[in-house]
Amino acid sequence: MAMLVEQLATLHSRGRELIVVSSGAVAAGRERLRRRSATGVQGTPLKQVLASIGQSHLMSTYEMLFSRHDITIAQALLTRDSLTDRAGYLNARNTLLALCDMGVVCIVNENDVVAVDELQERRFGDNDNLSAMVANLVDADLLVLLTDTGGLYRADPRLHPDAELIPLVESITPAIEALAGGSLSGQGVGGMSTKVEAAKLATCSGVDVVVASGHEPSVLLRLDSGERVGTLFPAPSSKIESRKRWMASGLASHGRIIVDKGAVRALKKGTGSLLAAGIVAVTGVFRRGDIVDVVSEDGSRVASGIANYDSDDVRKVQGKHSDAMATVLDRLFGDEIVHRNNMVVL
Repeated sequence: MAMLVEQLATLHSRGRELIVVSSGAVAAGRERLRRRSATGVQGTPLKQVLASIGQSHLMSTYEMLFSRHDITIAQALLTRDSLTDRAGYLNARNTLLALCDMGVVCIVNENDVVAVDELQERRFGDNDNLSAMVANLVDADLLVLLTDTGGLYRADPRLHPDAELIPLVESITPAIEALAGGSLSGQGVGGMSTKVEAAKLATCSGVDVVVASGHEPSVLLRLDSGERVGTLFPAPSSKIESRKRWMASGLASHGRIIVDKGAVRALKKGTGSLLAAGIVAVTGVFRRGDIVDVVSEDGSRVASGIANYDSDDVRKVQGKHSDAMATVLDRLFGDEIVHRNNMVVL
């Protein structure tokens, strides 16, 4: 932590605006409680107890380290629920941007005491995806994911010491996702697979991502100076506008529309909207105007967008051609189930 803060202080002195998404509350709590018995408390409740004990210790350590450089810090404990509505999303964004404007370094973590999803290792509960969400939230220029290995390799470096590091990933393909392995240290809940997932989320919002070793000497300073360290995932396009970033985060999704391969290809080409003919299934309950995820049959998220129809209506027309919709539905709002203008493709 001291080495990390030293680098952050140097970046702060260069005028960089910094947000730190930090893990460690559970580990700090375990260290503080090591001489005491936790009889009767196991599983998720125990981890929540440890997080509650450790969070203040983690922050007091950051406070001590940053104060040596006369840098003021703040804390933000976020939960997915607090960001699922547009107002909560914008409030969090405004607070974090205001802290950056004031030169305050904000330490962000998920609120482990109440966020059961994180402690059960569900999809959006790790700090990698949380950091991508924060990068999305504040329209960051760069997200650096520090881990216990040098980046993304072509083989598991634990088993193959001569494995080749991939310095540049211009497109996150299924083959790239298949290369991602687990955490080398076994600590925490995020492995390389979650870092690739986080990179996919951040880059689609126009944020460049670097995955590098936190043990690499002066890694942040070298990256700030333009040196290539670790694996770079460049954003494929310029930053998308705020509403689409919010959709891309997946935080506000009310359901999922599963589509066939033809629909996936059409959406990826950017040539059209989502039509009923390409839909094979619908999960969840949503209303017209809600945000939904569009996923392939293998479960990969392809896009997010605003539904033109209620979930029950989509089920009625799934797999049908557009000209048949009028015979099935009482009211029509157009041929598009999700219009291209109200969609962000990942």
